[in-house]
Amino acid sequence: QVQLVESGGGLVEPGGSLRLSCEATGSGFSLAGMGWYRQAPGKRREFVASVYIGDDGRNRTMYSDSVRGRFTLYRGNSKTIAYLQMTSLKPEDTAVYYCLHEGVWGQGTQVTVSA
Repeated sequence: QVQLVESGGGLVEPGGSLRLSCEATGSGFSLAGMGWYRQAPGKRREFVASVYIGDDGRNRTMYSDSVRGRFTLYRGNSKTIAYLQMTSLKPEDTAVYYCLHEGVWGQGTQVTVSA
């Protein structure tokens, strides 16, 4: 079974950037079928980005309206790492960020955007 470990969170000023990593161990990980979610204090966990297989059989990425154009999900050189590049960060991006793969959640990494 796949296990997921997120890293890369931290404190950043508004307008700054961070890159989160989701590293998978175990067998069965593929970029298609993984996603990023986040949960802000007092709020429900929400979708951020995910990879799915398009009609042409190629991986496609989808993003929530709140992050589209600012965040990019992509696979690292290693097939077991996926990244979430976050730019133009806003205070409302503050949350614990989780990666998900086929029902398995990571432990989360805190992102705080504050001046």
